[in-house]
Parts: sequence; C-alpha cells; structure tokens
Amino acid sequence: MSAAPGPSLEQQRYRWPVPPEGGWKADDLDRIPGLPPHTELIDGSLVLRSPQRKFHTRTMWLLEQALLAHLPPDLDVDREMTIRIDERNRPEPDLLVHRADADTGADRIWYEPEDVVLAVEVVSPDSRDRDRDVKPRKYAAAGIRHFWRVEADASGLPTVYVYEFDPALKAYTPTGIHHNRLKRDVPYLIDADLTGIYRRGR
Repeated sequence: MSAAPGPSLEQQRYRWPVPPEGGWKADDLDRIPGLPPHTELIDGSLVLRSPQRKFHTRTMWLLEQALLAHLPPDLDVDREMTIRIDERNRPEPDLLVHRADADTGADRIWYEPEDVVLAVEVVSPDSRDRDRDVKPRKYAAAGIRHFWRVEADASGLPTVYVYEFDPALKAYTPTGIHHNRLKRDVPYLIDADLTGIYRRGR
C-alpha cells in the first residue's frame, strides 16, 4: 500500500506560516520568511495588505510633500514604517512623523510610540475597520499625540479627519474635517491643497 501523496511543489511554495500558541510576537515580523511587504501585527495576528489603489498612492505622495514642506529640524517623516506598540502589536501607518533623534540609520525598521508625533492612515476598502477603529485605539492607548484618517470623498478627493490625543480621556478627540485644503498649525505648520492629488506638477 503506497503512502498518501505529499503536498505539491506549488502547495509547499505558498504555505502560510502557522501561528504559535498565543499568537505572533512583534519580533516575529522580522524573522518569518516570505512575508509580503507591509505585513502588520495586530493583536498577535498577521495582517496582509491587498494591492493599493491609485488614490492611496497619490494621497500618500501629496501628504508626504505637505509634511516635508515646513518640517522642523527636530522632526522627520517616514512612510510605511511600523510602530512597536507592544509585544503583540506592530501596526504600520501609511505615514508617520517622528522625532529626528529616534532615527538610528538605514537599517531602522520600526519606531517606539514615544518617538512618534503623528500617525496617518489612508483608508482602503480592505482596511476600513482597522483604520477607523482598531488602529486609532491602539495609537491612542500608546499615547501618540496626533492621528489623521484620510478617506476618498464622492469625487475621489481626499478628506482628512484630524484627531488629537486627550490625556484625560486617554483617547482621541476630533479637531477637524478637511475638504479641498488641509491647513494646520499642530504638530507644526502644514498646508496641503487636497484637490492637487492627481496634478503632481502639472
């Protein structure tokens, strides 16, 4: 009697990592082979990102330019870097502003919450619940002072929902909803023409 056939080469190549008892830990993100780029860790579970829409890419570009335009020397901007909130959570905001002295060089792959001044999430169809609920709660619990959520309006332009951490409530308080133009003086001067998302130098 012959043995049952083993997994095919195709099945072996695309085998998903099996979580350990209790879930994955923050450092596992750097050790699990073959993870897709921009995999996050939320409550000990791996969260994989689907292909991004043009809205997402262009919104990140537009806001990154605005964040860099008046950037104080003690701060810096990065995109798609994880924040090590605790042993079971390493979410990856689309953009973040951090203390410049927290940058330890080209091999840096995550930041501590206390180094992060602003976290920005651009909402995609598959990330809506995480970006509206799960991740803001975790950023607030970690004490990150500023949070922006960005969503497409009916015409495909970004709407920016701005929140600030309330230390008494230990939660975010909404401080503005911005259409067409985003102008803020906290955490520093930021001015973005949101209608220019698809122009890019034209």
